[in-house]
Amino acid sequence: MKLQLNDTLLITGDSITDCGRDRPFGESGGLGNGYASQVFALLKAVYPQLHIRVLNTGVGGDTTLELEERWETDVKNLKPDWLSIMIGTNDVWRQIGKPEAEQSLTAYENRLRKLIEDIKPSLKGLILMTPYLLESNKNDRMRSLMDQCGVIVKKLAEEYDAVFVDTQAAFDAVASDIYLAELSFNWDRVHPDGAGHMVLARAFLNAIGFNWEGK
Repeated sequence: MKLQLNDTLLITGDSITDCGRDRPFGESGGLGNGYASQVFALLKAVYPQLHIRVLNTGVGGDTTLELEERWETDVKNLKPDWLSIMIGTNDVWRQIGKPEAEQSLTAYENRLRKLIEDIKPSLKGLILMTPYLLESNKNDRMRSLMDQCGVIVKKLAEEYDAVFVDTQAAFDAVASDIYLAELSFNWDRVHPDGAGHMVLARAFLNAIGFNWEGK
């Protein structure tokens, strides 16, 4: 597994990451009720000897712009060994119905690139997770824009040698057996229920080489 002894993993993003975590940052029992908490629980249960510390600084409603504004306090000052970023849902959501939606993706890429370049030299490793939509129809306007964000995240992961987590692919893999919106609260297609968060946690752990035998 990529994480090693005494590593600190910081997970940041928007409401999908936040999930009611403690302030100023979530840790241990204060990680919220989402995938960050599930990731920590499985790391602690299967790799207890590594004493991995997990922090959560997700903030509901954040776009890349808001993440940039709190970057110093919520990311850099916490000095993580590993950083995971999943951001973009609100960048897309706020542009739905606007003619400039595609152009906003350029700003999304530029901001995300700026943040990566700022933090990458201080990290052991970077994890980039795609935004997603719990919608199987790829012609859906929001799904299409989210997929374009995913392409950007994959490109940046390749450029900066980051671990890439394709969350949309993880959800699409179960779409033949369940209507994806069923994995969200109030069928909003964005905020996962417990099972949806477990899909995210599994995709995250698979990407970092998690092994159930703890090897």
